[in-house]
Amino acid sequence: MRNTIYSVFMSLLLFSCGSDDSATGETKNTAPGIPALVAPANATLCIDNAVNFAWNASTDAENNPIVYQLQIATDNQFTQIVKTAEGAAIGQTITLTKGTAYYWRVKATDSKNASSNYSATYSFYTEATAVTNHSPFLPQLLQPEINSFVNSATVSLKWTATDVDTDDILSYDVYLGTANPPVTKVGSNLSTTSLTINSLQNATNYYWKVVVKDNKGAETVGQIWQFKTN
Repeated sequence: MRNTIYSVFMSLLLFSCGSDDSATGETKNTAPGIPALVAPANATLCIDNAVNFAWNASTDAENNPIVYQLQIATDNQFTQIVKTAEGAAIGQTITLTKGTAYYWRVKATDSKNASSNYSATYSFYTEATAVTNHSPFLPQLLQPEINSFVNSATVSLKWTATDVDTDDILSYDVYLGTANPPVTKVGSNLSTTSLTINSLQNATNYYWKVVVKDNKGAETVGQIWQFKTN
């Protein structure tokens, strides 16, 4: 009995001496806030290909020094990153290729390696020499989310698209199928950014993409998105 009481006492003592931040006086470090993008504005045309990037400073609860990481890519999923730059300043000037659509985002990391999520993704176009028309930006997915499950035989496909030439009229071709890449066109020259598909098969992977076209002959082929049926 005496041994049992001693064992319980030692267990409580060890537990009370555990890693409690409040007992040691240490404060748990938190990540900085997510930077808010300022310039270039979203879906804008940059006349100069030496682009000035700017964002608002993040806040840090512990007032730790912050370093910002700027990522620039030619796709909005950032699988084709052309430039990554880091520094303490809330802006950078980067020279890029003319006549190209770019996408950019920023995240903040403090001196204790706690990082924020990336900011929203902004797009812009660098002006090319003697170009009067620009291709639309890559379409952006709204629904269904990538690799999500659809619980019925009907799905509503939705996306968004923009063009720096604000007077351009955009139209859309939609491809859907069970093979990757999809080759069956299920919507042609659509004027709206949604399409309802019926008679889906059960327990099937579907792949789809959107081709964005303007009324001056330029087009942009979107990425392949995927969803599954139950």
